[in-house]
Amino acid sequence: QVHLKESGGAWVQAGGSLRLSCAASLSIFSTSIVGWYRQAPGKERELLARITGSGSTEYADYVKGRFTISRDNAEKKAYLQMNNLKPEDSAVYLCSMRDVWGQGTQVTVSS
Repeated sequence: QVHLKESGGAWVQAGGSLRLSCAASLSIFSTSIVGWYRQAPGKERELLARITGSGSTEYADYVKGRFTISRDNAEKKAYLQMNNLKPEDSAVYLCSMRDVWGQGTQVTVSS
């Protein structure tokens, strides 16, 4: 059974940075696409970025230039570096792989 666990969420002031981690228990991690999503209260879950096993990335327009997705296949981890955070980035951030979701980590950005 696959498990995903996010970490790194915190309270930060606007303009700050955070690095989120997603740890996976999956033997085929290196060939799996990993996605980072977020969901704010009362809003739909939205895709932020995805990365393939070989490292190809794609981003939603609203995070391009501020967020960077990466992965370490040896450690079975994926990361989301978030810079210049804004209050509207406040949400629960989740990672997903092969239709499995983690429980999320809370990011709160104050103005």
